[in-house]
Amino acid sequence: MKKIFTNIPHAVKEIARILHIEGFKCFLVGGAVRDSIMGITPHEYDITTDAKPEDVQRMFKYTVPTGIKHGTVLVIIEDMHVEITTFRSDGNYSDGRHPDKVEYASSIEEDLPRRDLTINAMAYNVLDGTLIDMFDGMKDIKRKVVRSVGNPYERFTEDGLRIMRAIRFATKLNFEIEKETFEAICHSTGMLASIAAERIREEFNGILLSDNPFRGIELLRKTGILPLILPELMQGFGVNQNKFHKYDVYYHILHTIQAVEPLENDQLTLLVRLAALFHDIAKPMVQKKVSKQEDPVYYNHEVVGSSVAKKIMKRLKYSNAEIEFVSLLVRQHMFYYQDEWTDGAVRRFMRAVGVENIKPLLKLREADRIGSGNRKDKESKAIPKLLARIDKIIEAENAITVKDLKIDGNDLIKEFNLKQGPMIGKILNYLLDLILDEPELNEKDILIEKTKNFLESNNINNEA
Repeated sequence: MKKIFTNIPHAVKEIARILHIEGFKCFLVGGAVRDSIMGITPHEYDITTDAKPEDVQRMFKYTVPTGIKHGTVLVIIEDMHVEITTFRSDGNYSDGRHPDKVEYASSIEEDLPRRDLTINAMAYNVLDGTLIDMFDGMKDIKRKVVRSVGNPYERFTEDGLRIMRAIRFATKLNFEIEKETFEAICHSTGMLASIAAERIREEFNGILLSDNPFRGIELLRKTGILPLILPELMQGFGVNQNKFHKYDVYYHILHTIQAVEPLENDQLTLLVRLAALFHDIAKPMVQKKVSKQEDPVYYNHEVVGSSVAKKIMKRLKYSNAEIEFVSLLVRQHMFYYQDEWTDGAVRRFMRAVGVENIKPLLKLREADRIGSGNRKDKESKAIPKLLARIDKIIEAENAITVKDLKIDGNDLIKEFNLKQGPMIGKILNYLLDLILDEPELNEKDILIEKTKNFLESNNINNEA
């Protein structure tokens, strides 16, 4: 067993050594044990002990009482953050989320039965290399099975969030959900009503960030969870599309999410996959058939979809910045690039989208193409061409926004004795519109002359 745990950080070993010297028991628990057994480097290490929180705070120099009422203290040692929790046995869960009271336990054998899944209910003694596996978590890892600890109905009734966690782990690890556990999930979906939106959001994010979000969302649908947390997505189930799409709206969305490959960081990957989730979500809401012979049309589905995305993301408590980014991608995803676009048209596209949002939008567009199941070569060649033209414009440092102009509002006020107000913005946007077609005009003296012509042609005097 020792061979499985060969890369435990020195800081964790030091915590175990200090606790042992002080006469306390100490075990690694949770994800660190599960991941180590699976050959995955853990992202975090959690320790459980019979030492009380006050003992932990006394023994270690740098601590933060992050969850003191639940017996948890964060210890900072050798630049690592390690949560240490006292053995405990939870009482009843009247609210379906938190135990009514937390009682400290004297042994690890009393602590492990309160945990959610067998694969998360193992404990490893860092000092002597023994593994305590009361619920056959090792077997379930080898069988690739997600199974609850003890009676699944009791576990999910205690804490409704566990049904989302079970699906997230099944998705992330590519495990099957054990039959009785699956049935218990299907019968426990009502428990989600007692769970804060933020907690549901985080589990859903974990599903979207997995290697197979398609499977995770399908599990949510098959267990009856999806209609509760994303009823808007379920509206697309069975809604067939036009000849350009192989799948109905629902499955097209899932294939599109799956086609968004990991980007430079998890946060950007998450946001583009969220945009993929919402990009066609409004199609069932706007679908119309012009005639019996023609395919249905979805006029303005990107506009409505942008609004739907905002509504759903607000409901799930995403940040304002995340909401604005995702809704922008949804709103802009219907662009159709052709070689006939002038450089001015490309610059206008860049202005509408925002330079920093272009590559994520193109990732979404490419995923949309793949997710249709039908669109092949033509558009796949168009996106690299557009990206090359955008890179060329950026390299040439062409003006894209009013901030790039060689003149600003203060210059206009000083030169033409104008007052601060909406007229300044109107003039600057007029000048930018000229520059988007003719970048060489972006010189201060030329812009002053253009402004003079604009004021004269619109009969605007110096007191405007």
